[in-house]
Amino acid sequence: MARILAAHAHPDDIETLAAGTLALLARAGHDIVIATLTAGDCGSRDSGPEETAHIRRDEAARAAAMIGAEYRCLGLPDLGLFNDDPTRRQVAELIRAVAPTVVIAAAPADYHPDHEAASALVRDACFAASAPNYRTGPAPPLDAIPHLYFTDPIGGRDRDGRYVEPDFAVDVGVVFDTKLQMLRAHVSQIDWVARQHGSPDFPAQMEAFARRRGAAFDAELAEGFRHYRGEPFPRTPLLQTLVGPALLRKT
Repeated sequence: MARILAAHAHPDDIETLAAGTLALLARAGHDIVIATLTAGDCGSRDSGPEETAHIRRDEAARAAAMIGAEYRCLGLPDLGLFNDDPTRRQVAELIRAVAPTVVIAAAPADYHPDHEAASALVRDACFAASAPNYRTGPAPPLDAIPHLYFTDPIGGRDRDGRYVEPDFAVDVGVVFDTKLQMLRAHVSQIDWVARQHGSPDFPAQMEAFARRRGAAFDAELAEGFRHYRGEPFPRTPLLQTLVGPALLRKT
């Protein structure tokens, strides 16, 4: 069985973009860890950063538990993520501690600066995690660089509105109710998005995007991914193999 780490910037990001795929993998018996680099402490108008962080960590833990996944949070500052060496070492230590064979990370181009920084941090930390002289903490270096995949950006477009084409998609129709339940566990974020982004029904918006992504692959509901094949990352299609018959490719 594989060990999969899904790491993004904020609580609810993974649920929005990859929870269906993770639910399928969990059903198949794989070990799942969901990690956020921040606790989303800026995501409220009604509570201060410490209380907001506490609320959002609890919501994320409840969502992860729905598929038997472990939740971890680095507690880095919301709207304060940067791909610098001290932060990269913290992310590399997380990856070493989890020791995944597959890492699912944020899209490199997205509307939120933390999303883009999280993508670069996880990519570079995956590279560094197998270098013994890159000192991070008590976790041992990895034996090899893990397979790395990027989720779709929010809405499938970069911050300039350009469409981002996935390499493949995963049919999540049979687990979509679970994905919705995981997202709805983030009660505080649904309220925040309604007020900050002007999106009165965030779960419905997410479902509409999953339907658009599915339609592009002749399926009802899907999540899209890109396989990072930069040197010297693994190029074998491990995640594609793990999702089995749920794998979708354009014909």
